[in-house]
Amino acid sequence: MASDLPSPEELAELQQQLLALDVEQFLVSAASTVASLAFAKLERGELGQAKQAIDALTSLLPHVGAEARNELQPALTSLQLAFAQAAS
Repeated sequence: MASDLPSPEELAELQQQLLALDVEQFLVSAASTVASLAFAKLERGELGQAKQAIDALTSLLPHVGAEARNELQPALTSLQLAFAQAAS
């Protein structure tokens, strides 16, 4: 439906919001969300989806600052161990 599409004004506002984002904050938020998703997929037994999320988290961590990486690394390690256990 055409009415579901954003207006030019809404698109311009979204573009301004995106430009205001700090890349570091966005990556940390994305990594945290991916970690949560990976845990949920593991709980549901969706190992393929969990593996994809774990791989994505692994690739994001080198791009975040040391403090955020130190907070997210234990989650990644837990995910990797839980995945290995679920896959065996």
